[in-house]
Amino acid sequence: MSELADEYRLEYFEEEGFERKECPSCGAHFWTRDHDRETCGEPPCEEYGFIENPGFDSEYSLEEMREAFLSFFEDHGHERIDPYPVAANRWRDDVLLTQASIYDFQPLVTSGETPPPANPLTISQPCIRMQDIDNVGKTGRHTMAFEMMAHHAFNTREDAPDEYAYEGEVYWKDKTVELCDGFFESLGVDLEEIIYIEDPWVGGGNAGPAMEVIFRGVELATLVFMSMEQDPDGEYEMKDGNRYSPMDTYIVDTGYGLERWTWVSQGTPTVYEAVYPDMIEFLKDNAELEHTDDEEQLIHRTAKLAGHMDIDEAEDMETARGEIAAQLDVDAGELEALMEPLEDIYAIADHCRTLAYMLGDGIVPSNVGTGYLTRMVLRRTKRLCDTVGVDAPLDELVDMQAERLEYENRDTIRDIVRTEVEKYRETLERGGRRVETMAEEYAEKSEPIPVEELIELYDSHGLQPDMVEEIAADAGADVDVPDDFYSLVAKRHETPETAETAEEGEDERFADLPETEKLYYDDQQRTQFEAVVLDVFEREEGYDVVLDQTMFYPEGGGQPADRGTLSTDDTTVEVEDVQIEDGVVLHRTDESPGKGGFVNGQVDGTRRRQLMRHHTATHIVIHAARQVLGEHIRQAGAQKGVDASRIDMRHYDRISREDVKQIESLANDIVMDNTAVTQEWPDRHDAESEHGFDLYQGGIPPGEQIRLIHVDEDVQACGGTHVARTGDIGAIKVLNTERVQDGVERITFAAGDAAIESSQRTEDALYEAADILDVAPADVPDTAERFFEEWKGRGKEIEDLKEQLAAARAGGGGSGEEVDVGETTAVIDRIDADMGELRATANALVEDGKIAVLGSGESGAQFVVAVPDDSGVNAGEVVGELAGRVGGGGGGPPDFAQGGGPNVADLDDALEDAPDVLRQIQDA
Repeated sequence: MSELADEYRLEYFEEEGFERKECPSCGAHFWTRDHDRETCGEPPCEEYGFIENPGFDSEYSLEEMREAFLSFFEDHGHERIDPYPVAANRWRDDVLLTQASIYDFQPLVTSGETPPPANPLTISQPCIRMQDIDNVGKTGRHTMAFEMMAHHAFNTREDAPDEYAYEGEVYWKDKTVELCDGFFESLGVDLEEIIYIEDPWVGGGNAGPAMEVIFRGVELATLVFMSMEQDPDGEYEMKDGNRYSPMDTYIVDTGYGLERWTWVSQGTPTVYEAVYPDMIEFLKDNAELEHTDDEEQLIHRTAKLAGHMDIDEAEDMETARGEIAAQLDVDAGELEALMEPLEDIYAIADHCRTLAYMLGDGIVPSNVGTGYLTRMVLRRTKRLCDTVGVDAPLDELVDMQAERLEYENRDTIRDIVRTEVEKYRETLERGGRRVETMAEEYAEKSEPIPVEELIELYDSHGLQPDMVEEIAADAGADVDVPDDFYSLVAKRHETPETAETAEEGEDERFADLPETEKLYYDDQQRTQFEAVVLDVFEREEGYDVVLDQTMFYPEGGGQPADRGTLSTDDTTVEVEDVQIEDGVVLHRTDESPGKGGFVNGQVDGTRRRQLMRHHTATHIVIHAARQVLGEHIRQAGAQKGVDASRIDMRHYDRISREDVKQIESLANDIVMDNTAVTQEWPDRHDAESEHGFDLYQGGIPPGEQIRLIHVDEDVQACGGTHVARTGDIGAIKVLNTERVQDGVERITFAAGDAAIESSQRTEDALYEAADILDVAPADVPDTAERFFEEWKGRGKEIEDLKEQLAAARAGGGGSGEEVDVGETTAVIDRIDADMGELRATANALVEDGKIAVLGSGESGAQFVVAVPDDSGVNAGEVVGELAGRVGGGGGGPPDFAQGGGPNVADLDDALEDAPDVLRQIQDA
């Protein structure tokens, strides 16, 4: 990193008498006013020095420290802005969770495409870092959920072009360090103790010099100076192995951990006692975790060395624990037994706050994206509670944190947690059987169960690694659980499900063409227009026609493209599809209308009106669903159509018939109110400030101004076409609901003419059923139920008769051949019946102490083999041999197996060979 050494030689450091040193322990370069200092001051180079020795002028609570920070920077020219949600995918599609305050301004502000909401600004942003999950509870300082207090300044270079949304320099490195010192000083800290460690930053294609700010053994702030972008010919090589060059924009990106500042001000043994004091006490009491005075003293001594337990730095946790025990002159096993329950308590408190943030911000647990990460935290928390002996319901524990964070949807949060805990119990029952089978396989091979299998077991069945260890141990299999197991799991799911793996290259044919003027935004009811043909491009099938302006809506936002015609004096061509690329609208036609002339465009009005009805109805349906199901409802996808449309929404439970009726009723109330559907183009920040990030239900639009559609009380950023008034929709009819994946429910509905047609189709089906049953339509449900019960009764009678027939055959009523196989009698018989009858007969024979080898030619050549205990015959191997003789295969457990093949003509020959097959397998 010597290439960046000059970047740290600040005038402020020189004026304040700082000295640059190299840490003899870790090799890091750092700046300090204390010329006698030798190490960089960060664990493991030093232990925590503030415990019971804070060095601040007074103790602060979280709320007090947050206000102290924000007020300080407001007093120094920064504008305070409100925090964003923890679900960063609400305003960007490249990440899932908010991991730092700078995430609020990426990528649109940091790229210079849009201005920041203020410049400079200060914020205290809730964040979640899943990669820290395995460190929580152990190091004393790591929290998965935390608030990043920050101040930011967005600058552009003097020679930067005018294309950026902000210009000039607000302040840069010297001022940033001066402000950092100033905040420390405002809290009464001796500036001689502040250390600035050089630690260049790389992330997301950007880089820059950065400094970690250390006080008494703990990092309290990070000052990042984002000023470079990835460039294969760049002059700087960074720690990721890539080269970087300076960029036109350069940004002050700071982070001050609220929890750590609060902790250091109080000097408690760990950050957890400072952040969650009431909950820690509650959990200890509930788990009946008590310590003697000697144990409390040892815990305090251990806390000062807890920085050595960092999974990212230590060789492994067992070794790190042993080193701490050696320094304290205690037995490592005794220290582990003392600390592990306490570490679990700390983790439970932290995880519950993480869940409160996630669920409070409307994330719904599922198997993908933010929903998966939420479920992972929830299940780990439940396991920790079970392990340490906390028997309080998990929903109550999460609610304790949700109440402290002042979330208004606490009832929904508790409902979600209860639902998830029940799902977890069900998956554990299924997963336990899978582990037993897997453990036996690896025990036979004398191999440990691999980490990838552990992760897959967690993904598929929610099985925690220590649970797998317990089950596997009974089967004699080993499990090697990595210390960073949960970080590995989180990494597997950290990419958004909507993120594209590769970007398609731009089509150079359209590079020199101007953006098409979009007339459909000016008058969405209009379907006829005139335009000039700018260019025509031949495709494999048809042509791409580019006009200077168009009323044709291109496919986008789940809305299909318009269709229609383009006409000249000489020809009329059919517009079969419409796409948009870099602002250029491409009309895909069957013939060429010619280049350079005027065309008359005619949109298919009937199709357009129906698509407009369905698009506006989509807004209404999800708005109604939020009123019925809860504010957590958010769009997970939508597809508008002519005959019907569908909308997918994130929800933790099935949508009931009663829910559907309420949603349908509310939606049609809005239709009947006949309110105006309006559009506006406000500044992006103004829109977000007024309406929040739920604006982006259907995607995240670019640009400084965004188009908002107002339908009744619903407001969404949307680029689609809409009716003028809700009454123009006609009616909305919910056709179906289904679960498309865990945590995502789909509502299919029809609007306008399509709603009437769908209702008529349903009525036609009802009347047809009534005619068949020869009853009135109103009597169809009762009649169908009666017929169904009678049908089930007859099926039960048939099964009883089959079992009686099977017992009769087993008792000597059959024609099968009996042979001796060792000391056991085997019955070999062909019974041309279904597999159910074969299985029943085989079971009856086994109950009589006999081996059953039964064949059927009813549907191909099929075999069932069942054997009693201690017969010495493996049923699976017998079936495999016999099925192979009829051109097929099969198998199963040693006591019962089935299989078959297509060659019925060979069935009798295979059964004749069965005695020899039985004896060969028994001898083997």
